Amino acid sequence: MSESSWSWTSRKELPSRKGAHQEHLAEILRELERLGWDPNGRDYFGVLMALEESLTNAIRHGNKCDESKQVLVECKISPDRFWLRVTDEGPGFKPQSVPDCTADENLECCGGRGLALIQAYMTYVQYNECGNSVTMEKTRVISAAS
Repeated sequence: MSESSWSWTSRKELPSRKGAHQEHLAEILRELERLGWDPNGRDYFGVLMALEESLTNAIRHGNKCDESKQVLVECKISPDRFWLRVTDEGPGFKPQSVPDCTADENLECCGGRGLALIQAYMTYVQYNECGNSVTMEKTRVISAAS
């Protein structure tokens, strides 16, 4: 998709402070609604979950709530696509090393659920080599009834 095909784009740096992402998250959700994404629909909910998890993970786990570090949030939205890249200044991680939160032995562990939600709801998810940046995309499912 060419840059001109996106209806809305944003590039912001957020401080690594708990809750610092809330205002930008709300702005992105308003743009989704403005572009026709149903706030009661599965696709909107999936984007909300992926946004919340990726931004929270970058602040808490990536940058360890170190306010001297920033989280870069790049977002593009069209009526039928959502694209997001979240990059923190932390050392990164290996997504494949995170235990499967659905395995019986991990059901009571508190880690890995956010990554599983992102994988479940997004059409495409990719981490950079060092693991401090995630790029994801959601292609909206538009039913004939819409």
